[in-house]
Amino acid sequence: MYERILVATDGSELAGKGLREALKLAKTCGGRLDIVTVSEPWAIGMYDAMGWTVGYEATPEYRETREKLAQDILKPALATAKTAGVEAQGHHVPDHYAGEGILAQADALKSEVIVMASHGRRGVGKLLLGSQTQYVLTHGTIPVLVIR
Repeated sequence: MYERILVATDGSELAGKGLREALKLAKTCGGRLDIVTVSEPWAIGMYDAMGWTVGYEATPEYRETREKLAQDILKPALATAKTAGVEAQGHHVPDHYAGEGILAQADALKSEVIVMASHGRRGVGKLLLGSQTQYVLTHGTIPVLVIR
């Protein structure tokens, strides 16, 4: 059914639910799993207020820190996939908003389905917090399995 499955994770407990469902789907379909985490772009105003200088985002230290944080998310997820007997590869998408990065990576990898977890917020909570899952659902062109 699905040979190339993309699962998005930020390392949270909620994302772990999405990973577990993606592993089940991959085992059932005999598919390969691409585990993706996205690092959001540098938020200049916030960091300037904290005393960090503009341009830090272009330094090797910034890139190394972002990559280390991404690997801290991907390594346990890849270990979980290995334990489950599912072939998986980790991918870090730097400097994108989550929904955009997920869709870009799904396109680049020719994914056939995206698995994401969602809080399922409604009303003001959704309006204030936004929804990367909603973004993927409304802007993507492939099936999305949402785990609540």
